[in-house]
Amino acid sequence: MSTGDAAARPTAEYRIEDLAHHSGATVRTIRAYQDRGLLPRPERRGRANVYTDTHLSRLRQIADLLDRGYTLASIKELLEAWDAGRGLGGVLGLVAEVDGPWTDERAGRITRAELDEKFGGDPDEAAVLDAVELGVLERIPGRDDEFLVPSPQELAVAAELHAAGVPLSAISGHLRELRGHVEHIAARFLEFTTEHVFVRYLGPQPPTDAEAAEAASLVRRLRPLAQQSVDAELARAMRMFATRHLRHHLAEGTPAEVVEEPQSVAIPAATMRAVRSLVGPEHASTFIAAAAEREVHTRTLDTLTSNHSNTPTVGQKGFPA
Repeated sequence: MSTGDAAARPTAEYRIEDLAHHSGATVRTIRAYQDRGLLPRPERRGRANVYTDTHLSRLRQIADLLDRGYTLASIKELLEAWDAGRGLGGVLGLVAEVDGPWTDERAGRITRAELDEKFGGDPDEAAVLDAVELGVLERIPGRDDEFLVPSPQELAVAAELHAAGVPLSAISGHLRELRGHVEHIAARFLEFTTEHVFVRYLGPQPPTDAEAAEAASLVRRLRPLAQQSVDAELARAMRMFATRHLRHHLAEGTPAEVVEEPQSVAIPAATMRAVRSLVGPEHASTFIAAAAEREVHTRTLDTLTSNHSNTPTVGQKGFPA
Protein backbone atom coordinates (compact mmCIF):
# COMPACT_ATOMS: atom_id res chain seq x y z
CA MET A 1 0.00 0.00 0.00
CA SER A 2 1.44 3.37 -0.97
CA THR A 3 1.86 6.39 1.31
CA GLY A 4 -0.92 8.10 -0.59
CA ASP A 5 -3.26 5.21 0.06
CA ALA A 6 -2.45 5.31 3.78
CA ALA A 7 -3.10 9.03 3.92
CA ALA A 8 -6.38 8.53 2.11
CA ARG A 9 -7.52 5.82 4.52
CA PRO A 10 -10.43 7.15 6.57
CA THR A 11 -9.99 7.59 10.32
CA ALA A 12 -11.81 5.04 12.45
CA GLU A 13 -14.97 6.30 14.07
CA TYR A 14 -16.65 5.00 17.20
CA ARG A 15 -19.83 5.37 19.11
CA ILE A 16 -19.27 5.89 22.82
CA GLU A 17 -20.11 2.25 23.53
CA ASP A 18 -17.55 1.09 20.94
CA LEU A 19 -14.94 3.48 22.33
CA ALA A 20 -15.53 2.07 25.79
CA HIS A 21 -15.12 -1.48 24.48
CA HIS A 22 -11.82 -0.76 22.68
CA SER A 23 -10.31 1.35 25.47
CA GLY A 24 -11.39 -0.70 28.48
CA ALA A 25 -13.02 2.34 30.09
CA THR A 26 -16.70 2.56 30.96
CA VAL A 27 -19.11 4.90 29.25
CA ARG A 28 -19.53 6.75 32.52
CA THR A 29 -15.75 7.21 32.84
CA ILE A 30 -15.46 8.56 29.29
CA ARG A 31 -18.13 11.14 29.98
CA ALA A 32 -16.45 12.10 33.28
CA TYR A 33 -13.13 12.63 31.43
CA GLN A 34 -14.91 14.86 28.94
CA ASP A 35 -16.43 16.93 31.74
CA ARG A 36 -13.00 17.38 33.37
CA GLY A 37 -11.36 18.44 30.12
CA LEU A 38 -9.18 15.33 29.85
CA LEU A 39 -10.82 14.16 26.65
CA PRO A 40 -11.73 16.27 23.62
CA ARG A 41 -15.41 16.64 22.86
CA PRO A 42 -16.69 14.28 20.16
CA GLU A 43 -17.97 15.46 16.81
CA ARG A 44 -21.69 15.89 16.78
CA ARG A 45 -23.50 14.36 13.80
CA GLY A 46 -27.22 14.76 14.03
CA ARG A 47 -28.22 13.12 17.25
CA ALA A 48 -25.06 10.99 17.56
CA ASN A 49 -21.60 11.70 19.04
CA VAL A 50 -18.70 10.41 16.97
CA TYR A 51 -15.31 9.54 18.47
CA THR A 52 -12.06 8.82 16.62
CA ASP A 53 -8.67 7.18 17.12
CA THR A 54 -7.54 10.42 18.77
CA HIS A 55 -9.98 9.80 21.61
CA LEU A 56 -8.92 6.14 21.86
CA SER A 57 -5.24 7.11 22.05
CA ARG A 58 -5.98 9.72 24.70
CA LEU A 59 -7.90 7.21 26.84
CA ARG A 60 -4.97 4.79 26.66
CA GLN A 61 -2.57 7.57 27.70
CA ILE A 62 -4.77 8.40 30.70
CA ALA A 63 -4.97 4.74 31.72
CA ASP A 64 -1.19 4.39 31.48
CA LEU A 65 -0.58 7.49 33.62
CA LEU A 66 -3.13 6.34 36.20
CA ASP A 67 -1.32 3.00 36.44
CA ARG A 68 1.91 4.91 37.11
CA GLY A 69 0.34 6.68 40.08
CA TYR A 70 -0.57 10.07 38.58
CA THR A 71 -3.67 11.86 39.77
CA LEU A 72 -6.26 13.11 37.30
CA ALA A 73 -5.23 16.71 38.05
CA SER A 74 -1.60 15.93 37.20
CA ILE A 75 -2.65 14.05 34.08
CA LYS A 76 -4.63 17.06 32.92
CA GLU A 77 -1.54 19.27 33.21
CA LEU A 78 0.57 16.77 31.29
CA LEU A 79 -2.02 16.42 28.55
CA GLU A 80 -2.33 20.19 28.24
CA ALA A 81 1.45 20.35 27.81
CA TRP A 82 1.16 17.67 25.14
CA ASP A 83 -1.56 19.65 23.36
CA ALA A 84 0.65 22.74 23.52
CA GLY A 85 3.33 20.88 21.62
CA ARG A 86 5.71 20.25 24.53
CA GLY A 87 5.53 16.47 24.30
CA LEU A 88 5.12 13.67 26.82
CA GLY A 89 8.04 11.49 25.76
CA GLY A 90 10.52 12.90 28.28
CA VAL A 91 8.05 12.83 31.15
CA LEU A 92 7.02 9.25 30.43
CA GLY A 93 10.69 8.30 30.18
CA LEU A 94 11.29 9.83 33.61
CA VAL A 95 8.28 7.98 35.02
CA ALA A 96 9.56 4.71 33.55
CA GLU A 97 12.99 5.32 35.10
CA VAL A 98 11.53 5.90 38.57
CA ASP A 99 9.08 2.98 38.24
CA GLY A 100 11.83 0.64 37.06
CA PRO A 101 13.59 -1.90 39.29
CA TRP A 102 15.86 -0.45 41.97
CA THR A 103 17.91 -3.61 42.25
CA ASP A 104 19.67 -6.01 39.90
CA GLU A 105 18.15 -8.96 41.75
CA ARG A 106 15.69 -11.01 39.74
CA ALA A 107 12.53 -12.53 41.14
CA GLY A 108 12.33 -16.31 41.38
CA ARG A 109 9.80 -19.04 42.00
CA ILE A 110 9.53 -21.74 44.63
CA THR A 111 7.12 -24.63 45.09
CA ARG A 112 5.43 -25.31 48.40
CA ALA A 113 7.42 -28.54 48.79
CA GLU A 114 10.71 -26.69 48.19
CA LEU A 115 9.65 -23.99 50.65
CA ASP A 116 8.85 -26.53 53.38
CA GLU A 117 12.18 -28.29 52.81
CA LYS A 118 14.12 -24.99 52.94
CA PHE A 119 12.61 -24.27 56.37
CA GLY A 120 13.20 -27.59 58.07
CA GLY A 121 10.67 -29.84 56.37
CA ASP A 122 7.74 -29.08 58.67
CA PRO A 123 4.83 -27.29 56.91
CA ASP A 124 3.88 -24.08 58.71
CA GLU A 125 0.76 -22.51 57.21
CA ALA A 126 0.82 -19.54 59.60
CA ALA A 127 4.37 -18.70 58.57
CA VAL A 128 3.45 -18.89 54.89
CA LEU A 129 0.50 -16.54 55.39
CA ASP A 130 2.82 -14.16 57.26
CA ALA A 131 5.34 -14.27 54.41
CA VAL A 132 2.61 -13.53 51.86
CA GLU A 133 1.36 -10.61 53.95
CA LEU A 134 4.90 -9.20 54.13
CA GLY A 135 5.43 -9.66 50.39
CA VAL A 136 8.30 -12.11 50.84
CA LEU A 137 6.13 -14.55 48.89
CA GLU A 138 3.48 -13.75 46.29
CA ARG A 139 0.73 -16.12 45.22
CA ILE A 140 0.54 -17.09 41.56
CA PRO A 141 -3.04 -17.14 40.20
CA GLY A 142 -4.11 -20.68 39.47
CA ARG A 143 -1.06 -22.21 41.20
CA ASP A 144 -1.73 -23.12 44.81
CA ASP A 145 1.52 -25.09 45.08
CA GLU A 146 3.92 -22.40 43.80
CA PHE A 147 4.93 -18.88 44.86
CA LEU A 148 6.70 -15.95 43.28
CA VAL A 149 9.72 -14.79 45.30
CA PRO A 150 10.36 -11.06 44.66
CA SER A 151 13.69 -11.19 46.54
CA PRO A 152 15.38 -14.62 46.66
CA GLN A 153 18.12 -13.03 48.81
CA GLU A 154 15.61 -12.02 51.47
CA LEU A 155 14.12 -15.51 51.54
CA ALA A 156 17.63 -17.03 51.78
CA VAL A 157 18.42 -14.79 54.78
CA ALA A 158 15.24 -15.97 56.51
CA ALA A 159 16.16 -19.61 55.83
CA GLU A 160 19.66 -19.14 57.29
CA LEU A 161 18.31 -17.44 60.41
CA HIS A 162 15.78 -20.23 60.90
CA ALA A 163 18.49 -22.88 60.45
CA ALA A 164 20.52 -21.07 63.13
CA GLY A 165 17.63 -21.44 65.57
CA VAL A 166 15.56 -18.28 65.13
CA PRO A 167 11.77 -18.97 65.20
CA LEU A 168 9.83 -17.95 62.08
CA SER A 169 7.59 -15.66 64.12
CA ALA A 170 10.67 -13.80 65.40
CA ILE A 171 12.02 -13.47 61.85
CA SER A 172 8.71 -11.95 60.70
CA GLY A 173 8.70 -9.52 63.62
CA HIS A 174 12.29 -8.52 62.91
CA LEU A 175 11.48 -7.94 59.22
CA ARG A 176 8.55 -5.70 60.10
CA GLU A 177 10.73 -3.64 62.42
CA LEU A 178 13.58 -3.50 59.89
CA ARG A 179 11.21 -2.47 57.11
CA GLY A 180 9.96 0.48 59.14
CA HIS A 181 13.53 1.73 59.68
CA VAL A 182 14.50 1.22 56.03
CA GLU A 183 11.40 3.00 54.75
CA HIS A 184 12.29 5.94 56.98
CA ILE A 185 15.82 5.97 55.50
CA ALA A 186 14.42 5.83 51.95
CA ALA A 187 12.01 8.69 52.62
CA ARG A 188 14.79 10.82 54.10
CA PHE A 189 17.07 10.09 51.14
CA LEU A 190 14.34 11.15 48.71
CA GLU A 191 13.69 14.33 50.69
CA PHE A 192 17.42 15.07 50.70
CA THR A 193 17.92 14.54 46.96
CA THR A 194 14.72 16.37 46.09
CA GLU A 195 15.78 19.40 48.13
CA HIS A 196 19.28 19.58 46.67
CA VAL A 197 18.98 17.96 43.21
CA PHE A 198 15.49 17.58 41.81
CA VAL A 199 13.84 20.75 43.05
CA ARG A 200 14.69 22.57 39.81
CA TYR A 201 12.49 20.12 37.87
CA LEU A 202 9.47 20.57 40.13
CA GLY A 203 8.10 23.91 38.98
CA PRO A 204 4.43 24.74 38.48
CA GLN A 205 4.63 23.53 34.87
CA PRO A 206 5.51 19.99 33.73
CA PRO A 207 9.19 19.69 32.72
CA THR A 208 10.17 19.91 29.08
CA ASP A 209 11.41 16.82 27.28
CA ALA A 210 15.01 17.95 27.78
CA GLU A 211 14.47 18.62 31.51
CA ALA A 212 12.72 15.28 31.99
CA ALA A 213 15.51 13.45 30.17
CA GLU A 214 18.09 15.19 32.37
CA ALA A 215 16.16 14.25 35.51
CA ALA A 216 15.90 10.62 34.33
CA SER A 217 19.68 10.54 33.85
CA LEU A 218 20.15 11.83 37.41
CA VAL A 219 17.83 9.13 38.74
CA ARG A 220 19.98 6.48 37.04
CA ARG A 221 23.15 7.98 38.56
CA LEU A 222 21.77 8.47 42.07
CA ARG A 223 19.78 5.22 42.27
CA PRO A 224 22.64 3.06 43.65
CA LEU A 225 23.87 5.71 46.10
CA ALA A 226 21.20 5.05 48.72
CA GLN A 227 22.04 1.35 48.94
CA GLN A 228 25.80 2.00 48.87
CA SER A 229 25.63 4.51 51.71
CA VAL A 230 23.40 2.23 53.80
CA ASP A 231 25.70 -0.76 53.15
CA ALA A 232 28.76 1.21 54.27
CA GLU A 233 27.11 2.61 57.40
CA LEU A 234 25.59 -0.76 58.33
CA ALA A 235 29.02 -2.42 58.03
CA ARG A 236 30.56 0.27 60.26
CA ALA A 237 27.80 0.00 62.87
CA MET A 238 27.85 -3.81 62.89
CA ARG A 239 31.60 -3.87 63.41
CA MET A 240 31.38 -1.40 66.28
CA PHE A 241 28.41 -2.96 68.07
CA ALA A 242 29.40 -6.59 67.46
CA THR A 243 32.84 -5.97 68.95
CA ARG A 244 31.33 -4.16 71.94
CA HIS A 245 28.73 -6.90 72.38
CA LEU A 246 31.36 -9.65 72.32
CA ARG A 247 33.60 -7.90 74.83
CA HIS A 248 30.65 -7.40 77.16
CA HIS A 249 29.70 -11.08 77.15
CA LEU A 250 33.29 -12.27 77.49
CA ALA A 251 33.71 -10.03 80.52
CA GLU A 252 30.60 -11.41 82.28
CA GLY A 253 31.50 -13.56 85.30
CA THR A 254 35.04 -12.22 85.47
CA PRO A 255 35.69 -10.48 88.81
CA ALA A 256 36.38 -6.85 88.24
CA GLU A 257 39.87 -5.82 89.29
CA VAL A 258 39.74 -3.14 91.95
CA VAL A 259 42.20 -0.42 91.16
CA GLU A 260 42.76 1.99 94.01
CA GLU A 261 43.76 5.46 93.00
CA PRO A 262 46.25 7.57 95.02
CA GLN A 263 44.65 9.81 97.61
CA SER A 264 45.63 13.37 98.42
CA VAL A 265 46.25 14.22 102.09
CA ALA A 266 46.59 17.72 103.54
CA ILE A 267 49.80 18.12 105.59
CA PRO A 268 50.50 21.24 107.65
CA ALA A 269 52.91 23.62 106.00
CA ALA A 270 55.28 23.55 108.98
CA THR A 271 55.51 19.75 108.78
CA MET A 272 56.28 19.92 105.04
CA ARG A 273 59.03 22.49 105.65
CA ALA A 274 60.57 20.25 108.30
CA VAL A 275 60.48 17.22 105.98
CA ARG A 276 62.01 19.14 103.09
CA SER A 277 64.75 20.41 105.41
CA LEU A 278 65.42 16.88 106.63
CA VAL A 279 65.49 14.90 103.36
CA GLY A 280 65.37 17.54 100.62
CA PRO A 281 62.43 18.65 98.47
CA GLU A 282 62.93 15.89 95.90
CA HIS A 283 62.50 13.14 98.55
CA ALA A 284 59.75 14.74 100.61
CA SER A 285 56.83 12.73 99.17
CA THR A 286 58.73 9.43 99.40
CA PHE A 287 59.66 10.14 103.03
CA ILE A 288 56.07 10.95 104.02
CA ALA A 289 54.76 7.78 102.32
CA ALA A 290 57.42 5.64 104.02
CA ALA A 291 56.73 7.23 107.41
CA ALA A 292 53.00 6.62 107.03
CA GLU A 293 53.58 3.02 105.99
CA ARG A 294 55.94 2.44 108.97
CA GLU A 295 53.36 3.91 111.32
CA VAL A 296 50.71 1.54 109.94
CA HIS A 297 53.04 -1.44 110.41
CA THR A 298 53.95 -0.36 113.97
CA ARG A 299 50.32 -0.02 114.99
CA THR A 300 49.47 -3.37 113.42
CA LEU A 301 52.26 -5.05 115.40
CA ASP A 302 51.17 -3.33 118.62
CA THR A 303 47.60 -4.56 118.09
CA LEU A 304 48.70 -8.13 117.48
CA THR A 305 50.98 -8.09 120.55
CA SER A 306 48.23 -6.63 122.74
CA ASN A 307 45.72 -9.25 121.57
CA HIS A 308 48.18 -12.05 122.26
CA SER A 309 49.02 -10.87 125.79
CA ASN A 310 45.31 -10.59 126.67
CA THR A 311 44.45 -14.11 125.48
CA PRO A 312 44.17 -16.64 128.41
CA THR A 313 46.30 -19.77 128.11
CA VAL A 314 45.52 -23.26 129.37
CA GLY A 315 45.89 -23.42 133.17
CA GLN A 316 45.15 -19.74 133.71
CA LYS A 317 42.23 -18.68 135.92
CA GLY A 318 38.93 -19.52 134.37
CA PHE A 319 40.22 -22.48 132.36
CA PRO A 320 40.53 -26.03 133.71
CA ALA A 321 44.07 -27.31 134.08
